[in-house]
Amino acid sequence: MHKDLTEILAQWPFEPGQISVRLIEADDGNPRIQVRLDLGLLQMYVDGRPDGQRPDGYDSLLDSFEARIDQSQHTEQEGNETYGDDEDNEPAPHNRTLTPDECRLLREESQQYYHRYIALLVLEDFEAVVRDTSRNLRLVDLLGEHAIEEDDQQSLESHRPYIMMMRARALASHALKHEENKVALNAIDEGIEALKLYFESSEQPEAFDQSGEVQMLRDMRDSLIPKLPVSQKAELRQRLEAAIASENFELAAILRDELKMLGG
Repeated sequence: MHKDLTEILAQWPFEPGQISVRLIEADDGNPRIQVRLDLGLLQMYVDGRPDGQRPDGYDSLLDSFEARIDQSQHTEQEGNETYGDDEDNEPAPHNRTLTPDECRLLREESQQYYHRYIALLVLEDFEAVVRDTSRNLRLVDLLGEHAIEEDDQQSLESHRPYIMMMRARALASHALKHEENKVALNAIDEGIEALKLYFESSEQPEAFDQSGEVQMLRDMRDSLIPKLPVSQKAELRQRLEAAIASENFELAAILRDELKMLGG
């Protein structure tokens, strides 16, 4: 088997300062994402876990651990319903079950999804970016709620604003791709508001205006505003002013009537 990648790399040179991504068809006929790095290639599956593995038969470790925790909580709930609540007996500590090793594996898995959603953004597969960023936000929540060690609980929390921003950006970009500018604007505004609530709930409201993620969404919003269609009332007012300026009073009267019908 020929294992040397020199010829493949030579056909796709690394370009510093930009993310080089392509979608290829693998030997099994299914698509793969490839990212050109300075030291070689990164190849990922488009769906499921990026490395193609299925831990315990699930799409990802996150799915596996979520199922385990859900089953544990369901079993305890059934026990409480069967035997009733007893104040003298403490409930099983089911909510803190993720060991440090399990948390490490989850963090390593989150890196795979991070690499993929960055590549998907370049490929303009915005729906898949929303899928993968939403998935990593679930992971941040899972660690915060179920990790045994406090360090593990907070280990990815600082990444939350970035993931939230990327998700909002992908939602807006998807809308723009379909020429739905107002939907894109709403996605950006909702993303900014979600970040504001996050910083407030984290007791660091001053970080909101200093956040690079917030600035990124604000810049995207500013670039989008000129593309938005003028409202019907505003358009009629502009036409009315132009009609008066050109002394076309007949047209002006018609436009005034239309504005009155719109309550303008």
